[in-house]
This record gives sequence, C-alpha cells and structure tokens, in this order.
Amino acid sequence: MNSPRLTNKQKDVLKYIYRSIRQNKLPPTIREIAREFGFSSTGTVRDYLKALVSKGYIRITANKSRAIELVSESLFSLPILGRVQAGLPTLAVEEIEGYLNLDALLFEEESAFALRVRGDSMNGAGIMPDDLVLVRRQNVAQTGETVVALIDEEATVKYLQKQNGGYVLQAANPAYPPIPVDENVSIIGKVISVVRRYR
Repeated sequence: MNSPRLTNKQKDVLKYIYRSIRQNKLPPTIREIAREFGFSSTGTVRDYLKALVSKGYIRITANKSRAIELVSESLFSLPILGRVQAGLPTLAVEEIEGYLNLDALLFEEESAFALRVRGDSMNGAGIMPDDLVLVRRQNVAQTGETVVALIDEEATVKYLQKQNGGYVLQAANPAYPPIPVDENVSIIGKVISVVRRYR
C-alpha cells in the first residue's frame, strides 16, 4: 500500500530525520530540525511532523524529546514489475511480483519502479543477471544513459548511443550487436540505480 505523496519540503524533512537516525542512531529534536532548515519557529516543525504523521511516514511518542519514529514499511518502496532482458529483448509484461524496500537508498519517487534483470549483455556495466534495476519512468534520455526500452512489445536494458547519424541501443558486452532505434523502439525509463541480488 502506497503512502500519500509528500511535498518537496515534507520529503526534505523526512530525509533529514532518516539521515539522523541512520547516522546518529537517534531521531533529531524539534529544535534540531528547525535549525537545519532555518525555521524561525518550532511550530513550523510541528506542522511538518503532523503532516508526516497523518500521511503515515512517522510516529511520535508524547512527552519525549527525541520522540520521532520512522514507519519503515511506508518508506521508499518501489514495485518490482517483473523481469527485463539484458540480452535479447523479452516480452514486457507489467506484473507486480513484489515491492523493494529502498530505505537504505533514501529513495522515494512516484514514477519509479524496479525490474529484475535477465541475461548478461550489460555485465560490462556491472548489471548482472538477477540484479534489480531501479527505473524512473520517462520517454526521453541522453546519449550514454542506461535505459529500459520497448522493442515492439519486448523490453530490454541497454545504453542509448549515437551511431552513424542515428541512435542505437548498445550492450555493455561485445557479444551483443547494437540495436537500431527506429519507429518500433520506445524508451520507457532511465536506469537510476542497480541493487545487487546476493545469493
């Protein structure tokens, strides 16, 4: 279940709380939050905390100085939408096979999803079979970026490269030839991170 969306400032406050807990093993006080963001009033901090409580991201224990507790199951999770081929393209069926908890990466974005990698065409880029690639949904990308593309209705992960005046999807393994980008190819997202799946 997804928690309600945060404003940018609410997200910043939440990330600060998260970092404090990770680094200091303690949540920040209201005064520390006010100092971090330059809020002149602790009442402003209380408003932000109240919003984070109501949206299900934190809990607050009454009558304690460091009373903020993260609701970890609500934090930074992305749907895993199945598998994407790093090799020959494979049929892209958007079926959610689980959720990836990303609080260790401090990541939260509505348009993002995760795909499990099959094949070895991107092993030169450190993307191995059974890794999870974190993908931001977008239909454009810059040359050199790692993208997830649909070829007809099959998905693959590759570099986007310029070649001979056009664009190709380029593997990071010389065993795989480049795939020309034409009217049958569409970019569906940019790979923004890789999560290694250790056995």
